[in-house]
Amino acid sequence: MLQLENLSRRFGATAAVSGVSLSIPAGQMVGVIGRSGAGKSTLLRMVNRLTEPSEGRILHEGQEVTRLRGQALRDWRTRCGMIFQQFNLVPRLDVLTNVLVGRLNHHPGLLGTLGTLFKRFPAEERAMALMALDRFDLAGQAPQRADTLSGGQQQRVAIARAMMQQPRILLADEPIASLDPRNARTVMDALRDVNRRDGITVLCNLHHLETAREYCGRIVALQAGRVMFDGAPGELTAARLRDIYGVSEAEFDEQSTAPAAARSAGRQASPGRVAPLPA
Repeated sequence: MLQLENLSRRFGATAAVSGVSLSIPAGQMVGVIGRSGAGKSTLLRMVNRLTEPSEGRILHEGQEVTRLRGQALRDWRTRCGMIFQQFNLVPRLDVLTNVLVGRLNHHPGLLGTLGTLFKRFPAEERAMALMALDRFDLAGQAPQRADTLSGGQQQRVAIARAMMQQPRILLADEPIASLDPRNARTVMDALRDVNRRDGITVLCNLHHLETAREYCGRIVALQAGRVMFDGAPGELTAARLRDIYGVSEAEFDEQSTAPAAARSAGRQASPGRVAPLPA
């Protein structure tokens, strides 16, 4: 069970997230929706502790995540994998090595860094990475540079990398916002497979309500950092959506998607990103 208790985050006088309380049973797939600036990304980043809460608590199976420091916090981030809109792969490294980066917390310090630089990982971990890539139909791309892949392929590599952490929870922050419809479906199918086959809890920020309805068993709608709806997909009707946001479903999707490029540009230097290795 993942529990968020009165979770808030302020940036100066602005409340990005305000008093959010949620209980998420293990193995649930939750879609978090909201228009630009609703607080979706801040909420997920607080769960992973990439952004520190201003108030409130995060608990997972009785452990207070908000109190973790040092190695305990690094261990939490291993158990709570995160997938970003812009993939966060290292472009000049091959696909297999990018996936193996997911094992770095199992080899901390200089050993892990050298392993990445010189592509030296134990044989069993290389086998794990190849199996992860094969699961997402990418084994044939293992020796390619990551920047030669399509956006949908890169996002599936990012999912495979997260799976190498052996996570209990997977946070997907707008994973399909920069993808075309065909690749978006492939990535969402991969996330649903992880949820159903592995029993991993998935929290996924989404822009399109229909995608959330199709893939998620529960939808949480945010507005101005507050939870305005929390329930089954069928309960979030067009009338309920208009009551919350004052717009139709088509207008909601349009207004949520339009600023995606600006948000993406603003996140290039956000903390927690995997920085490319020097050329």
